[in-house]
Amino acid sequence: MRCWLFCYFWYDILPVLDKMYNPQKLRVMKSIINDLAKIEDYLGKEASDLLDYQTPCIPRKNLSLPGPETVDAIFGASDRNVQVLKSLAQLYGHGRLGGTGYLSILPVDQGIEHTAGASFAPNPQYFDPENIIKLAMEGGCNAVATTFGVLALHARKYAHRIPFIVKINHNELMTYPNKYDQIMFGSVDEAWNLGAAAVGATIYFGSEESNRQIIEVASAFERAHELGMATILWCYTRNEAFKTGDDDYHTAADLTGQANHLGVTIKADLIKQKQPDTNGGFKALKFGKTDPDMYEKLASEHPIDLCRYQVANCYMGKIGLINSGGASSGKSDFADAVRTAVINKRAGGTGLISGRKAFQRSMDDGIKLLNLIQDVYLHEEITVA
Repeated sequence: MRCWLFCYFWYDILPVLDKMYNPQKLRVMKSIINDLAKIEDYLGKEASDLLDYQTPCIPRKNLSLPGPETVDAIFGASDRNVQVLKSLAQLYGHGRLGGTGYLSILPVDQGIEHTAGASFAPNPQYFDPENIIKLAMEGGCNAVATTFGVLALHARKYAHRIPFIVKINHNELMTYPNKYDQIMFGSVDEAWNLGAAAVGATIYFGSEESNRQIIEVASAFERAHELGMATILWCYTRNEAFKTGDDDYHTAADLTGQANHLGVTIKADLIKQKQPDTNGGFKALKFGKTDPDMYEKLASEHPIDLCRYQVANCYMGKIGLINSGGASSGKSDFADAVRTAVINKRAGGTGLISGRKAFQRSMDDGIKLLNLIQDVYLHEEITVA
């Protein structure tokens, strides 16, 4: 009887002791703001399908998954120099997700990409760029990704307080008619002078200018690594021919997956990609090379499988996939953000980079949205499928 009571006592107390003497679990336990029930409410009718899905086409055991040792486990044996490892550790160690292997990044380059007026009209305080940095800091983000101008104006005040990611190229949108071209807005050396932990760049794979962009960005990433900065690729597909009638294959798993594979080939340390909502782009557009297994064995129509195909094309998760948060839709933003985060995490992704949903509302609500996204990654009950 005494033995049974003793065993029962230790069975009951060990989880508590584990949390007391495991700083990582204690930090997570204290910092979660939104409970699992709230996340399930935001998922609505999809909650069971997204949270309980356990039969992915590509098994979890085949992936390298995010975790506290990500920098050491993935990049420790790579050609990245010590300064790059320090920069990666900065990114992975900051904010509410610091030390988990997951990332929450605030990107604000839409003032160039989508015009400043259209981007900041919903909340004009973000015309003042300091508020962009403040939102990232108060929102508990791992880093803020924005333009040379924003970061240059505030580097001495904030570069040591939150990791900077300098977006070095943009589609300036003033050329008429609009074209799909990313041009350099500054140098990698200047990003380093600003104290940046990383540089970010976009390539429009599939566009007429993509060959030049690949060469330029590959060269920029090589220089960034020489100087000790990490590299993040906005890995987008862009070509009018990728739309056929009512179907848009810019976010097809096969096209975006191949874009990811090209991105990791030029040594991106992280891939930013739109979450897939369809598949079969190569087949529908009748170009590229395919294998039936791409569609029959490596992916299904389930959103977690589609996203996992993207992860697989990032060297099976060794290079982290961060999905973009997408445009602001107003009232549905919180639910949409939760859905995107759950799919990314359960697919084996590394986090979310969400901008418009956060800064196109009041700062307080933007912070709440960022915290909600982060809580998806902090909840241990939400596992990789």
